[in-house]
Amino acid sequence: MNDIHNQAIAQRIDWLFDLARRHGETFRGPEAWLARQRYIAEHPTAIAVLKCMDGRINIPFATHTPTGILMPFRNLGGIFDLGWPHLGEVLVHHVQRMTGAGRRVMFLITYHWSRGNPLRGCAGFNYDTAAAIAHTQDIRRQVEHIFGAGHGTVYPLVCGFETDEDALAIHGSDGTLLDLASLAAADLATLEQRLAALLPDMPEQMRADLLPLLRGNLDHIAQVREQTARNERRLDIEHREWVICVGRGFDFLHTPNLALIIGPYSPDLADPLRKAAGIIRGNMEAGRIPSDGFLLLASVLYDEIGVDRARAEMKARFLSRFAAGVVSEEFPDLAGRMTSRTAILDWRSRSLELIGA
Repeated sequence: MNDIHNQAIAQRIDWLFDLARRHGETFRGPEAWLARQRYIAEHPTAIAVLKCMDGRINIPFATHTPTGILMPFRNLGGIFDLGWPHLGEVLVHHVQRMTGAGRRVMFLITYHWSRGNPLRGCAGFNYDTAAAIAHTQDIRRQVEHIFGAGHGTVYPLVCGFETDEDALAIHGSDGTLLDLASLAAADLATLEQRLAALLPDMPEQMRADLLPLLRGNLDHIAQVREQTARNERRLDIEHREWVICVGRGFDFLHTPNLALIIGPYSPDLADPLRKAAGIIRGNMEAGRIPSDGFLLLASVLYDEIGVDRARAEMKARFLSRFAAGVVSEEFPDLAGRMTSRTAILDWRSRSLELIGA
């Protein structure tokens, strides 16, 4: 992985789509499918995660949760506003679909930070963790406005993610904090009681379904510390991204310093595109990536064949044209080094399919 940033752009693009292929094959495997079915039967709460595009923030990996259980919503800087028309519609549709199947919904509203170095925090908030936390609290209040503050069906949970050790920090309803990095293996037995005290307004079934994530995170933190002790864990600091992604369906890109992911949610997509292109140009000028090119990848997911798939194709082509136009207009020096690819993703199978522009 460390060498891929130094390869020619053609080799980097081939590597990326091979990564997508391998991710889909693993997801479709019988063992993975059975594991998901068993997990949902045991833990029926549907969990969605609002998070930054940063590849370090891999919540399923950090909690030992089977792939496909947590529904991701990713955006540059982890910045969301439920007043954005498309985002509000997507979230309401997700909640209605889950509750129609008899499931409660938990939103993990995340921010990220670094205990060892503030500059390993979130660049989207200029490494200001207090500002990032304030933003997640705003999102929490927006969720309560739409879905109710009683929390009987939908629960918005603010959750920090410390990237040095991949440790979760759960914010309680009274402002208290449960930092899993501060717990030891012996505390595992008291985790259920701690969670009940921290989140007394959370339905019991929801707490029971959140517990496996916390237990898995405690195990993961212990593994990370062992890797650190053996000097096997590298903390990536510098930006080395060479991909700009626009749309949804990029779960296979959970890799640090690889891609800048812009969700199709904000009514002003041009602003994050300009910021992403500026980062790419800066990476080239600083020699952190080769100056021979970068990839612009637009992707839209679909659930059903027919109309839904056709709509995804049209939307993906629009996003591709729009993003390429913004980059070309604002950064003409990058236009000749831009490779554009347009894709759709079958959400059921995680199959990524390239389509014509």
